[in-house]
Amino acid sequence: MNDVRTVRAGRRTVELHRPQKVLFPSPDGKDEGKGKRGGSDAGDHGGTGHTKADLFDYYRAVAPFMLPHLRDRPLMLERHPDGVDGPQFMQKDTPDHYPDWITRAEVAKEGGTVTHTVCDDTATLLFLADQACVTLHRWLSRTSRIDRPDRIVFDLDPSGDDFGAVRDAARLLGELLDHMSLPSALMTTGSRGLHVVVPVNGHHDFDDARAFAKDVADTLAEAHPERLTTAARKKDRGDRLYLDVQRNGYAQTAVAPFSVRAEPGAPVAVPIAWEQLDDPAVHARSWTIDNAVEQARTDPWAGVLRSGRALGPARRKLRALRG
Repeated sequence: MNDVRTVRAGRRTVELHRPQKVLFPSPDGKDEGKGKRGGSDAGDHGGTGHTKADLFDYYRAVAPFMLPHLRDRPLMLERHPDGVDGPQFMQKDTPDHYPDWITRAEVAKEGGTVTHTVCDDTATLLFLADQACVTLHRWLSRTSRIDRPDRIVFDLDPSGDDFGAVRDAARLLGELLDHMSLPSALMTTGSRGLHVVVPVNGHHDFDDARAFAKDVADTLAEAHPERLTTAARKKDRGDRLYLDVQRNGYAQTAVAPFSVRAEPGAPVAVPIAWEQLDDPAVHARSWTIDNAVEQARTDPWAGVLRSGRALGPARRKLRALRG
């Protein structure tokens, strides 16, 4: 059995080592390599697990849809070289042995700098897959304006595996954002919740963006105290859904659209249209590497994020709402 596959990606050649290595056990605990490819149902695998080749091939197929969400953004890479049941490595600094054609971004941190990997092309995405990088976590700003985010993310985190509570919270948040004339987009996390993504114009610093997100979350939690909370400590949340805005700080990251999550079955964080929230079959783990590309082709965000908004008008509307 050949332990190395070679593929062309644009002008680059990328090698895949140990393609049959099982990275994701199946949900039922069996870990045989995948017997077929391209299923359209999350349950197509039966008792088989997903291999490194499956991860590699998924990222190759989804690259045209994923790269616009990655380009020019520093990444934190979640690597699982021994599979998702083995040790996890959260990698910020780019190793010296990475090819010189991979883009790097040196950004300031307390006491020094970090040289992050930036994924600007398919070859880089495939190289990272060969490094058993399962999940890509991206900054909410771009390297060209590193201290000015152009995204705000609300992470809807339920206390248990209750997607009904997540649906309800997303609708409430969407209505509030609509009231402030802010566009928003939905993404399943591939875990238990949803991310609500708001495009901003990149003129606000991280402190300003996070303060605004906190005001929005506080407004919603105060209106629905029995269901929602902004309490950072789990012991203070009870059974309420947590409106998490902590990802909006400098050097914080959020899982990138179309990233695979390190869970059995290889679920994927997938953009969805607001209308899909009405489908009772949709939940946080509806899509896996077997069917996420089909969802990507529907273009569920369809231009929603192209025009970032200023926060001033929205802040004034929020202030008036709060009285």
